[in-house]
Amino acid sequence: MAPSVHYVTSAGASIAWSSVGAGPPTLAFVPGFASHQDLYWDEPAVASFFDRLASFARLVMWDKREQGLSDRTGQPPTLEQSMDDLVAVLDAAGAERVTLFGVSEGGPMAVLFAATHPDRVDGLILYGSYARLVATPDFPTGLAEEAFDRFAQEVFEHWGEPVALRWFAPSLSDDEAFGAWWGRFLRAGASPRGALALLGLYRRLDVRRVLPAIHAPTLVLHRTDDRMIDVGQARYLAEEIEGAQLVELPGADHLPFAGDTDALVDEVEAFLTGSRPSRRPDRVLATVLFEDIVDSTRRAAALGDRRWHALLSTHDRVVAETVSRHGGAVVKSLGDGVLAIFDGPARAIRGALAIREEARRLGLDVRAGLHTGELERDGGDVSGIAVHIGARVAAASAPGEVLVSRTVTDLVAGSGVTFEDRGEHDLKGVPGAWRLYAVTA
Repeated sequence: MAPSVHYVTSAGASIAWSSVGAGPPTLAFVPGFASHQDLYWDEPAVASFFDRLASFARLVMWDKREQGLSDRTGQPPTLEQSMDDLVAVLDAAGAERVTLFGVSEGGPMAVLFAATHPDRVDGLILYGSYARLVATPDFPTGLAEEAFDRFAQEVFEHWGEPVALRWFAPSLSDDEAFGAWWGRFLRAGASPRGALALLGLYRRLDVRRVLPAIHAPTLVLHRTDDRMIDVGQARYLAEEIEGAQLVELPGADHLPFAGDTDALVDEVEAFLTGSRPSRRPDRVLATVLFEDIVDSTRRAAALGDRRWHALLSTHDRVVAETVSRHGGAVVKSLGDGVLAIFDGPARAIRGALAIREEARRLGLDVRAGLHTGELERDGGDVSGIAVHIGARVAAASAPGEVLVSRTVTDLVAGSGVTFEDRGEHDLKGVPGAWRLYAVTA
């Protein structure tokens, strides 16, 4: 659940902030291009990222003025204004000393804050960030002016859509559900001209001369193939900040909550607590449900992007509510469907049938496949042969059909559920022949 949002007044502006988890330590998350204290928690991948941070620290979050739920003053905040606003947030949160986690455009302000307020800073973490964004003759590592102009123009012209997701999070660029959330997140985070004004500010920022004045322990994190910010920026930061530790992570995603977030958060946890998590996947017996929308590509083309994304968002919300009502949990969205798990096969069948009816009310036809077996739960994801079998069963199902493996039918004997034999099937990548059954009542 999203934490409660509070407000504090700073230089005449109301700044939205929230806090989750318990410290010490306290981690202050300094956002980048966009933020929204409520909408962070509407996307499971993002909520999982923040929940993980809050598992080992008190996490203080805020929306900079001109962003999210904070006041829109008509001008992007200067670094000095943002520092003053953060002081107000920390005071309101009762956080005397914090480790700053500056992400992307939040990095330059975090750098300046660490140098200016060393009495409030225990440590500094910079992720996907920079000292100067745009290249100059003496700083070729930055982004070329022409490339920055093209990016700013695309942002302005396509604001409201999942703009530049192929750069921000290439691993999620084909995930329609995440794309719909990203567009909504940006729309709520700033207006088109507000976003353009912020980009104009970022073009001018340069904190290179501040770096030698940082004496707090510093961790610089960057994904080696980051499509938004070149890894050379991280190497420069680490060279110029005394004693800074540089960790390059594999991947091309710029958003911290995309890609292999566990590897990133592991580094943050080790930096803050001095020890790395020793997580072993939990092995459990569960019923896996794969559900997807029939003929989704044709429906998307007929409706158009905006109407399709709205319908898809409604579908995902309804499915999540239905799964929860039947004692299950959605693991993740699959673009035009979901993966969910249940602790009982009968509940999973009833959930699948309810999803089918709810989808019909939305004018959608869905199919589903279920299998019960042992799987591994690692963080928010699941894996194992049971997951692969469930996916293959779903692929074999007909439109409107709830198809299950023989294992499921054996386990629900006496439950009143009836089935129709669909014969033996070869499930791609799974040894042997598998007898499958359609749920009839």
